[in-house]
Amino acid sequence: MIVGRGKYKVRLEKKKIGKETILFLFGGEKPHVGCVVIAEPKRKTKLIKFDKHKDHIVAKPIAEKFCKRTKRRVVCVGGIHVDNATKEEIKILVDNCKKIEERI
Repeated sequence: MIVGRGKYKVRLEKKKIGKETILFLFGGEKPHVGCVVIAEPKRKTKLIKFDKHKDHIVAKPIAEKFCKRTKRRVVCVGGIHVDNATKEEIKILVDNCKKIEERI
């Protein structure tokens, strides 16, 4: 699933591993691994954040919604980056991630 254009493009890909799913949420100018989110039914979501990355802010709700929908364990790897992003550009990227979440 892809939302946005150019440097504001955000992509969600999924890979089924047995009954569980790994989600890959990435985009911007420099996709990377900025966080890992682990969502399990009826358990508290776990986060791993790298350095000063804030990708978990958009990855966590996506992982939790996917987990709730499938009632299965979900791991989401997230990394979205635009160099020197302004507040307006960050809002565009966050909004694009919310559109992905809405489509789950």
